[in-house]
Amino acid sequence: MRTVVFWFRNDLRLHDQPALQAALTGGATHLLPVVCQPPADEVTPWGFARVGPHRQAFVAAALRDLGARMAALGNPLQVCHAAPATALPALARAVGAATVVCEDIAAPYEQAEVAALRAAGLQVHTVWHSSLLQPADMPWPVAELPAVFTPFRQAVERADIAPPAPLPPPVSLLPPPLVSSDVWEALGAMPAWAEQGAAATDNLAGRDPRSSFPYGTPACDGSETLALAHLVQYLARKLAHSYKATRNGLTGLDYSSKFSPWLATGALSPRKIHADLKTFERDHGANDGIYWLWFELLWRDYFRLLHLQYGMALYRARGLSALPVAPHNVQGFERWCQGRTGEPLVDAAMRELASTGYLSNRLRQVAASYLIHDLHGDWRAGAAWFESQLVDYDVYSNQGNWLYIAGRGTDPRGGRRFNPIKQAQDHDADGSYRRMWGTA
Repeated sequence: MRTVVFWFRNDLRLHDQPALQAALTGGATHLLPVVCQPPADEVTPWGFARVGPHRQAFVAAALRDLGARMAALGNPLQVCHAAPATALPALARAVGAATVVCEDIAAPYEQAEVAALRAAGLQVHTVWHSSLLQPADMPWPVAELPAVFTPFRQAVERADIAPPAPLPPPVSLLPPPLVSSDVWEALGAMPAWAEQGAAATDNLAGRDPRSSFPYGTPACDGSETLALAHLVQYLARKLAHSYKATRNGLTGLDYSSKFSPWLATGALSPRKIHADLKTFERDHGANDGIYWLWFELLWRDYFRLLHLQYGMALYRARGLSALPVAPHNVQGFERWCQGRTGEPLVDAAMRELASTGYLSNRLRQVAASYLIHDLHGDWRAGAAWFESQLVDYDVYSNQGNWLYIAGRGTDPRGGRRFNPIKQAQDHDADGSYRRMWGTA
């Protein structure tokens, strides 16, 4: 018997799963599928939870659905409430496994997790599958990635690079090995279908009637099943055609695609989105709305490629720039987090974020700009607060966007300051958004 441990990370799905396919076809006879949930009390260097209750609840729903789907295929998913460096070597020893297969994530915290497993003597086979396009298919090696997004996009479009077709979900899984209950108990493990965590999906914060993504409701459940259904209904209602015209909205479910929460947990594959968009375009015609969805998926890829190119350097206080490190405005940062800066649009945005775990892209930019350029706060603190709060936190996009606003990334034009007064005039002219959050 040869067992391989499959470690689900930010890829909580069965469709379009190259890493899982690699585990199933690599010669093993048994498969041990595991998720490692971080401790609920794990904090960032800034002193607040790394994974807040909004994301805990959304991920819990994804795990329950994934666990049920896997159980139907004869191999239930187990959730360990222990760090990967503790859980995975212990499980490997218990079943005589030497190999772990998992998604490759090119960010320092996630890379350190893999390094710890290798230091413990495990063979770790990582598979890159979170981007739309494959890094190896780019017109240049990653080390020569253009420093600005527009030339990157233009080169990709000129080269007519197509993403791989999404893989279908497996029709069967390898059987699980026998693991004693004592081992599972020591790791705080439970079947995924029973996973509740500190913030189950009945968390009332997700059902705030003001939320633009009410994750505690049936329409915004965190599961792969609902992710695929959301994609179907979004295209059936032809909302893709209006995406560019509505994408800067501030409230409501339909002004943007809302793909990001499921993309962030991996419950929805970008290649599945692209394939269905191409079918929609064939049947209903192309327009700038569909193109802009492609545009946004390319931005998402670009931030991933920047991580492959620069790695840990993206997390330095000065980022990739030679700018001096500004002293952090601790009191201003606290007021910003609490929505008490005195700037109505920014305060409304921060209250929405804390209450619902979601915020429009436009308001994320406005809020980030205000912290960096008006309050002179440390951009890394803002990035960490978003990590803690956002239901759709994505390590690549979060870090890339904060660097972009701060002027500490690759873009030679420097940072971006959004005037909150002008932004309110342009996007909340009647004040309805600010009134909704009690700041008008």
